[in-house]
Amino acid sequence: MDRIAFGAFLSPLHPLGEDPALSLWRDLDLAEWLDQLGYEELWVGEHHSAGWGTIGSPELFIATAAERTRHIRLGTGVVSLPYHHPYMVATRALQLDHLTRGRFTLGVGAGSLPTDMHFLGIDPAQTRRRTAESLDAIRRLVAGHEPVTVETDWFQLRDARLQLRPCTAGGLPMAVSSAVSPFGMRLAGRYGIAPLSFGIPPKPGSRIGDLVGQWQHAEESAAEHGHKLDRAQWRVALSVHVSESRGQALDEIVDGWMRYRNEYWALLGTPQVHSRTEARKALEELIEQRSTLVGSVDEVTQALRDVQAETGGFGRLLVNVMDWAGRESGRRSLELLARFVAPRFNGSLTGVTDSYEWTAGVARALART
Repeated sequence: MDRIAFGAFLSPLHPLGEDPALSLWRDLDLAEWLDQLGYEELWVGEHHSAGWGTIGSPELFIATAAERTRHIRLGTGVVSLPYHHPYMVATRALQLDHLTRGRFTLGVGAGSLPTDMHFLGIDPAQTRRRTAESLDAIRRLVAGHEPVTVETDWFQLRDARLQLRPCTAGGLPMAVSSAVSPFGMRLAGRYGIAPLSFGIPPKPGSRIGDLVGQWQHAEESAAEHGHKLDRAQWRVALSVHVSESRGQALDEIVDGWMRYRNEYWALLGTPQVHSRTEARKALEELIEQRSTLVGSVDEVTQALRDVQAETGGFGRLLVNVMDWAGRESGRRSLELLARFVAPRFNGSLTGVTDSYEWTAGVARALART
């Protein structure tokens, strides 16, 4: 890709032990900090169980964050469509579209925590079907071409229409999330919607469940339905931590990463690690696989270039906001990424570098006269 835009993905996930209300306020402060640093996007997730993710309504968080920011685009990352009536998703999305003056993107997905689905009496096997049915209805409602009547086994629409229309002529931006299953990418391709991927670069001999395989599914589905996807709109979410060196970066995050592994990811079936040494070794393996980008400015820059080369290129990197380091080192990482890594991918250094080289050449020429 000629250019990569940088954003952040806030699940959010915070280890147990901190006042959850203060965690919410810290997340709002983070939104302001990202806006000041020039990050282009912030995505906010929806969770209802497990204790670590306490934002049950990303729309409410976004409405608050919109008042505290000026430029950054705000997106739901994601609204779990099987949990909501599609009419309510659509009408809230358009209200945010107007409240943010066009800075809102509706990100959707099927949901990830089985316990959330259990609360609502939803069979996990039905979530993908429900997601597809809901997205189809939402797109028709937002388009506003005609009243929408739909009847399924879990929602009904009767001559439904929205009172608001999208804030801008281009319509309401949307994105579909995808992790390991091809479902999300195929759904994105079906409707020509930007995909938002979670995954790792491909391992040797494997093209299923990785970023390369995900994009292939999206392209194939898009072709089947008469669409063409743009890699510049492909968002990839990866964990990133930048410090003065890889050693210092590891020191800053290994304890927090171990808590994630043993207390949260273990709920989803990830094996625990039993010592700091074992945790550090496992984390270093992820860094070598390029599924986690950790190190100095130069090391993270090279790692991102490697991921770009292995995947064929994507247009937007979303930094997974991991509460795995202290507040200051976490903010410092985001600042280093914005100040020194992002300019190597977004073209902002071109003018000043060219000017310096031209001036240096003229100065040498003048010195010889």
